Amino acid sequence: MMDKFRTLVDIPGSPDKISYHSKCLFMGSCFADNIGECMAAYKFPVLLNPFGTLFNPSSMAENLNILIQGKEFSAGELVCHDGLWFSFNHYTAFAHPHLAICLSAINKSLSDASSWLKQCSYLLLTFGTAWIYIYNKTGKLVANCHKIPAVEFTRKLLEPRDIIESYDTLLNELSNFCPGIRIIFTVSPVRHWKDGAVNNQLSKSILHYSIQELLKLHKNTTYFPAYEIFMDELRDYRFYANDMLHPSDQGTSYVWERFIETWMDESTKKPMAGVKAILKAVTHRPLHTETLNHKKFIHNTLKQIEQLTGLYPFLDFSKEIDMLRLHST
Repeated sequence: MMDKFRTLVDIPGSPDKISYHSKCLFMGSCFADNIGECMAAYKFPVLLNPFGTLFNPSSMAENLNILIQGKEFSAGELVCHDGLWFSFNHYTAFAHPHLAICLSAINKSLSDASSWLKQCSYLLLTFGTAWIYIYNKTGKLVANCHKIPAVEFTRKLLEPRDIIESYDTLLNELSNFCPGIRIIFTVSPVRHWKDGAVNNQLSKSILHYSIQELLKLHKNTTYFPAYEIFMDELRDYRFYANDMLHPSDQGTSYVWERFIETWMDESTKKPMAGVKAILKAVTHRPLHTETLNHKKFIHNTLKQIEQLTGLYPFLDFSKEIDMLRLHST
């Protein structure tokens, strides 16, 4: 009788653990947001994608260099298309009809992110694709095409040496900028289906090979197999969203559990359990908020928060407390 019906990805335990005192910066594809949002929900000190969602490793490297240099953007570096101002280094979330507002938001994010990176314990980079786009008018790499017609760009597939050489230099600079930082690489399980099945797999292979070569060169790097977990352990479309390309909430939750197993020890898991219980209580939506039972529930949940923060004062439940008090009126 078989005792298991799936292949499990073996993840070596890490001697270094992420704690509630570890500042983390997530950069990369939307899968970086997925795991980063899980950490943020559990009250870890994290910063998510200060440039917005990034897909290719070259744009991530360029933007990390900008943070190391503490650079500010000027108005002349922004572009206007269809009434919106934006930067080719940033995701569309930064675009705005007013140049001054767009520029201010970009530079505020850069300043905050540069300071955060300086104090970081962990940098988690999620590579999505090895395909890049060059803006023909300037010959420069773009992180996002911002719906400008495709004919204005040249599409190119990165070579492994492009990634390895740029990150070999970058990782040395990062270690000087924030001594002691550890870099966790992942490859996004999101399939870039517009590239076609073959080109998507070719792209992912280049990313995997490049990361493995970098692990040999830098001792402060490691790899978390999110991609492999989806390809093997979660080899079923029920773990994908309706587009059949992005992970579903269930799939993301499973990878998050594997991440916890790898990177958190028991001293961290204990407050996480308390946070989870409170988050479950806060998201509870009663039918009748005016009842005595509901007011008692609010009182007990606030008491639970008070007890947990008494044990772990680094946990911030200010938003949840405001929400509970609002629902109690």
